[in-house]
Amino acid sequence: MSVDDSRPIAPVAERSHLLLANQLCFSLHSTSLMMTKVYKPLLQALHLTYPQYLAMLVLWEEDGLTVSDLSARLLTDPGSMTPLLKRLEAEGLIMRTRSRDDERVVRLVLTDAGKALRQEAENIPACILAACGIAQQKLEALQGELLTLRSQLQTSLTPPDQ
Repeated sequence: MSVDDSRPIAPVAERSHLLLANQLCFSLHSTSLMMTKVYKPLLQALHLTYPQYLAMLVLWEEDGLTVSDLSARLLTDPGSMTPLLKRLEAEGLIMRTRSRDDERVVRLVLTDAGKALRQEAENIPACILAACGIAQQKLEALQGELLTLRSQLQTSLTPPDQ
């Protein structure tokens, strides 16, 4: 076998965009992984996983949401919420109740234990801020930029006709 030398070698400027270290998606992904690792011991003390914590944050903001409302806020598929919600219910943190008007609609209601857990979670944001080692003002600016990026990406997924 011979090596095909007929293909020109791309200039460095053209190749560098294919380096893993230069990928925005990998920077976001790896940062998300590290953030989840920082959360893990804090959440273990509350007997919550990171996805369960996110669900509880939403329910602490607005109790009584439907599964569809919760999944929309978490940007996830409603079907993938079922195992997570079953575990929260088994832990005694939420109750799932069917709507009287439409049996397909399931409402999520915090139990007293679920409401009390909020108090135990109060220190988590401060712990995360400390772990980040960045001033709160800079983190808030970063969060704003990430929300703008997410919105733009979401817009890019919408066909131009709509």
